Amino acid sequence: MSSPIQIPGTIRTVAASVSPTTSNIHDRFASLHRQESLNVRQPRVLHPVENEGLRLLILENISLEAVNAFKAQGLHVDHYTKAMSEDELLQKIGSYHGIGIRSKTKITEKVIKAATKLLVIGCFCIGTNQVDLKAAASAGIPVFNSPFSNSRSVAELVMSELVILSRQLFERSYELRQGLWNKQSKGCWEVRGKTLGIVGYGHIGSQLSVLAEAFGMRVIFHDVINLMPLGSARQVESLDSLLADADFVTLHVPELPETINMISSDQLALMKKGSYLINNARGKVVDIPALIASLESGHLAGAAIDVFPAEPGSNGSPFDDQINPWASTLRSLQNVILTPHIGGSTEEAQRMIGQEVSQALLRYIGLGSTIGAVNFPEVDLRAITTEEGDHVRVCYVHKNQPGVLKLVNETFAPYNVEKQYSDSKGEVAYLMADIANVSPMDVTRLQESIRRTDANILTRFLA
Repeated sequence: MSSPIQIPGTIRTVAASVSPTTSNIHDRFASLHRQESLNVRQPRVLHPVENEGLRLLILENISLEAVNAFKAQGLHVDHYTKAMSEDELLQKIGSYHGIGIRSKTKITEKVIKAATKLLVIGCFCIGTNQVDLKAAASAGIPVFNSPFSNSRSVAELVMSELVILSRQLFERSYELRQGLWNKQSKGCWEVRGKTLGIVGYGHIGSQLSVLAEAFGMRVIFHDVINLMPLGSARQVESLDSLLADADFVTLHVPELPETINMISSDQLALMKKGSYLINNARGKVVDIPALIASLESGHLAGAAIDVFPAEPGSNGSPFDDQINPWASTLRSLQNVILTPHIGGSTEEAQRMIGQEVSQALLRYIGLGSTIGAVNFPEVDLRAITTEEGDHVRVCYVHKNQPGVLKLVNETFAPYNVEKQYSDSKGEVAYLMADIANVSPMDVTRLQESIRRTDANILTRFLA
């Protein structure tokens, strides 16, 4: 069997400090608290009944803290600094039980079909569009990400881009590095008093809103749902009204069918002459050829782009017309900031992302919890305690169809089911159950019975 997997933060203790001047009733409460601290039932460390020697493939220079967290729990980790192509993954993925990636590695349906041992996928970033989420769910593989950890880093990058664009700092710095002194104020502006239009008022957009107001900017935002503004920000009803009113437009939306090319020729034409566009969201939400035309015509005064429809797979690779056919033209434009998808690339963000996603993967591997999964029913149970030594946890991923729970509960009938929870999402359902008084022979029989059900996708037992 593999080494026990210990989940950070699961052990609870209760403590109390007593003042020298406490009254009798305070003494009684303090005594009660001390007794509780001694009587707390400690969670039992679980490990998979099967899957000896769990192996993880970690790519794209993911935080070493995450790698060390996995190793500390006895998992074998192969850590690579670069992304892998589909062909490379097809050669390797069959021997791994988990994989951690960032944004460059693509987990396609073909890769998932080849991943016969794969239990879980961790995206150490915000986005998950690099994974075929439906194919993963259909194979019983939950996908976890870190939707909030790099929000501050992205917001700060946008603030810096606002100032750099409005002051033409990029051009002045480049000229001076080339030996040309070109001091000028024409076309350079303060951001104070200007209007920032935020498209997508989630964790990044809302933090950016606060920072921008601290700079004296007026903030408007558009979102598909009604949200409470922070500070003096104001929500506008339509994207068109935001584009027409803002001096700076910044995008913070996911890549969805309805957001692809959401900023194209018609939308750019609505923007103020001399305004600026910033995209730190997803590469496909902006029609780049249309943006180039707007910049070349002088309608827009500048742009900052951190994400692109196609991106190189590793550092040192060329960003040229073979990657995107308009790359050389975009690179030649004045007052355009191009950065290599670094919105969340700070030490602080990567450390927090590593902690968040690694703990989510460990909770799923060791406890079966799918809280936070983006493609999967979110199911969790309280921990099995050390006193419950003969309990096993059943983690049953199955097709969402009638009659499944009846069959499973008939299998459980000879035993005492201490707790059970089930939920579904689309075509996939997930059941967790803790069963008491189960012997090793019983585990084998239960495994065989549950896996024989027509609806079975993936069944794991933890003990």
